[in-house]
Amino acid sequence: MFALGARSCSLPVSQTCPWRGNLGAMPYTATARLPYKIGLAVPLQTRHWGPAEFSRAEDAGAGAPVGSGSARPPRLSRPRRVRPPRRWAGSVGASPGRGGAPCRPRRAERAEEPEPGCHRVRARARARAAAAAAAAAAAAPRGPRAGADRRVPAARRPPPAAPQRPPEPPAARPPRQPPRPGPASASARAPRAPAFTLERPGQPQQGRRRRIEELSRSSRERLLQSRDRMFSKFTSILQHAVEALAPSLPLQEDFVYHWKAITHYYIETSDDKAPVTDTNIPSHLDQMLGILLQEEREREFGVTGPCMEYLLHHKILETLYTLGKADCPPGMKQQVLVFYTKLLGRIQQPLLPHINVHRPVQKLIRLCGEVLATPTENEEIQFLCIVCAKLKQNPYLVNFFLENKLKSLASKGTPDVISEDSLKGQDCLSTDTGQSCQPEELSGAMGLEHTELEDEPPQQIDDLSTSLDNLAVTSLPEATVVRPNQDYNLVNSLLNLTRSPDGRIAVKACEGLMLLVSLPEPAAAKCLTQSTCLCELLTDRLASLYKALPQSVDPLDIETVEAINWGLDSYSHKEDASAFPGKRALISFLSWFDYCDQLIKEAQKTAAVALARAVHERFFIGVMEPQLMQTSEMGILTSTALLHRIVRQVTSDVLLQEMVFFILGEQREPETLADISRHPLRHRLIEHCDHISDEISIMTLRMFEHLLQKPNEHILYNLVLRNLEERNYTEYKPVCPEDKDVVENGLIAGAVDLEEDPLFTDISPDNTLSNQEWLSSSPPATPEHPKNDGKTEVHKIVNSFLCLVPDEAKSSYHVEGTGYDTYLRDAHRQFQDYCAICLRWEWPGSPKALEKCNLEATFFEGHFLKVLFDRMGRILDQPYDVNLQVTSVLSRLSLFPHPHIHEYLLDPYVNLASGCRSLFSVIVRVVGDLMVRIQRIPEFTPKLLLVRKRLLGLEPEGPIIDHITLLEGVIVLEEFCKELAAIAFVKYHTSSTP
Repeated sequence: MFALGARSCSLPVSQTCPWRGNLGAMPYTATARLPYKIGLAVPLQTRHWGPAEFSRAEDAGAGAPVGSGSARPPRLSRPRRVRPPRRWAGSVGASPGRGGAPCRPRRAERAEEPEPGCHRVRARARARAAAAAAAAAAAAPRGPRAGADRRVPAARRPPPAAPQRPPEPPAARPPRQPPRPGPASASARAPRAPAFTLERPGQPQQGRRRRIEELSRSSRERLLQSRDRMFSKFTSILQHAVEALAPSLPLQEDFVYHWKAITHYYIETSDDKAPVTDTNIPSHLDQMLGILLQEEREREFGVTGPCMEYLLHHKILETLYTLGKADCPPGMKQQVLVFYTKLLGRIQQPLLPHINVHRPVQKLIRLCGEVLATPTENEEIQFLCIVCAKLKQNPYLVNFFLENKLKSLASKGTPDVISEDSLKGQDCLSTDTGQSCQPEELSGAMGLEHTELEDEPPQQIDDLSTSLDNLAVTSLPEATVVRPNQDYNLVNSLLNLTRSPDGRIAVKACEGLMLLVSLPEPAAAKCLTQSTCLCELLTDRLASLYKALPQSVDPLDIETVEAINWGLDSYSHKEDASAFPGKRALISFLSWFDYCDQLIKEAQKTAAVALARAVHERFFIGVMEPQLMQTSEMGILTSTALLHRIVRQVTSDVLLQEMVFFILGEQREPETLADISRHPLRHRLIEHCDHISDEISIMTLRMFEHLLQKPNEHILYNLVLRNLEERNYTEYKPVCPEDKDVVENGLIAGAVDLEEDPLFTDISPDNTLSNQEWLSSSPPATPEHPKNDGKTEVHKIVNSFLCLVPDEAKSSYHVEGTGYDTYLRDAHRQFQDYCAICLRWEWPGSPKALEKCNLEATFFEGHFLKVLFDRMGRILDQPYDVNLQVTSVLSRLSLFPHPHIHEYLLDPYVNLASGCRSLFSVIVRVVGDLMVRIQRIPEFTPKLLLVRKRLLGLEPEGPIIDHITLLEGVIVLEEFCKELAAIAFVKYHTSSTP
């Protein structure tokens, strides 16, 4: 009998046993069950044992080798590792039936010892029991089959005689010494462990069993989940197939069926942890939406079908909101948001006016943006944007979304109190219409019609009545004053989503806010700015981004960074070849400022003013002004460069107005020396134009140059025009009758003889106009011969500027392409631009009459022109870049088509009052100083020409030339005079052309 395991496999009897010897000589009468694990005694059917069938059979009981005449089956021990089949060298087999009669082995009785916990121990116990049974069978007398079937208890069986081992050939292994015979020897000897096992050595059996159980449990759960999903999909497919094949039901019955299928899920299911995607709820919602769309297509526009009526009457949207708020099953909130979005976006008829639509929509809006970075952020922003788009199409609908805070307080039983003083000067806005709060009108104002109120439960009507009564309170003690206010939850949710770490979500939220602020409803605009934190969010984020900028940003990088669009802020530091430290922070700040600018530009007028004032107070004054007023040169330079950049970037008229008031103040009366510091920031910035640091001066001058190009009348009026309004820079002297003609010395009364000016003593006669030309170019201003529109003949003005610089100080005629005509085209284009800007300002076409002017008042050109004239007077001693910037600002001022500016800056023949100076007189004194200094510089003209060619890039850089600053100043002075001449020529011809 074989000692075999618990599991078995069917093998033909003629196969070779892989564990021990060749079993081909042992015919079986039936198929044997051979196990994969050795250790159990399994009875086989009748067979014949040969005399030497097994060479290494072991007896667990007596341990004697099996003889040729023995019918006792051997016990096979499985080796520890599988070896290939082994054959003996000699012939060891015999034919079946040779050596004894056939016998039928039987299963031995189990030992009376307790069952071990480990199956290895159980296997050994079974092996011992099988050995005892085999010994008893061997001791039985040979005879017919009946003798073999006799059952003899193992305890009464005599010990078998030790059989003789058959002789083996020389090549065989030496025979083992047989163990001591006897049952006592078999019981005392410890059973050997099986030679082959699938268990890892040293591994605890209990841990292995626990791991197997865990693996089987997890596999079983996965199989169950897979089965459920498969079943869900299968049922969904089957349902669609049935619907396609079955006759179609009426739309309303089909709609009700799908809705009840959703509600039955919550009644029947007990597993609230399964995701909604494993259920049929999304499919039913899609079917409901498709039915509503089909119903709308089949009916005329504006006609409500039975399905839509069922949805409105049974408050399906309210129920879906409740399910979405609970998010049961998980993912239901996402499905509800998608259903709302598709319903509002695809249904053409207006749904929001219905109370059973806008009320759940309002509630669902409150759920959006509560938590950032949620899985439903994308669906939330899509839902909010579709609501904003609907409000943009019908702006009056926004009143349904202005929720009165007092109503919510009243529903909680909190007494709302409003003082009489708090109601003065403002209307108590209703939720819908924005009209004054009359008790009989508030039911309609809250979006509740009479028919809708009838459907409400009595308790809700009582709560509404309480809230209406509380709204009617007009005077209560001021210690408990609560101002009436409204919630704009749509704005609040969008504001929360602008903080999303996902940039696409934040941009979508910004777009939604831009739609809301552009609504023309005054009630919405007032609620937007007074009852939401929109102003605070815009300004606080602007301030935080400004403070995040490093203090050491290069001003050139601030000026040259590419244009920023708030919706395309996708800067990548790794992909940028021109990256610099702080560029990411700078782009973020400029991008958000651009958004604020565009938001104010698109906003309703009331909202735009409120937003711009918030930026002025909370950002300009609170954050930027301390940086601009500091004394650190690096800080001044960086803050001025940032101010310059946002001046260039701003496009909103309202925000530009607030920025101008921030920089220049709101004063419009003429300046005096005593009050030039009345506005500290204006005074500081103008002083920075003449700062000891050339970089700060250049940056501030650039800022003023771009400020002058902005379409705001207050800029030029505050800086220049308010000081020229009375024309007290001129000196009006009535001419006596005898002085109407030329006097004895050939001069007209009031004219200035330039040759007698001490600064012109070195001018040669060949380089100046003749006396008669100077005189005839400026006719006297008399009552009989007034100046025509304040303009002198243009060719004489042009010659006056072109002849200011003497020939020995000119170098442009030595270089081709640097003549006076090169400035005409640029001057014409720029003057046209300024005329288009100033057209709406209604400036006069001619100077104010002198008879109406207050000529007795002391003239002061103003702080700005004073600094510019002082800088212009030092043009020969200043760096080249500073001179270019000063002359650029003065040429910008000269381009403005105001008659007083033209007279003061471009008319060389104006009769200046005593102690006054004009641009022409400042240049005259600079030229006089130049003529004196030219005499002290040897080879002045060749050096001047060399410097010009180097500036133009026509000559390579070489040794440093002496007096380089003076030479560069002379070149700038010559070019500036040509530019002024071109401006005067263009202004005359453009203004004289009809």
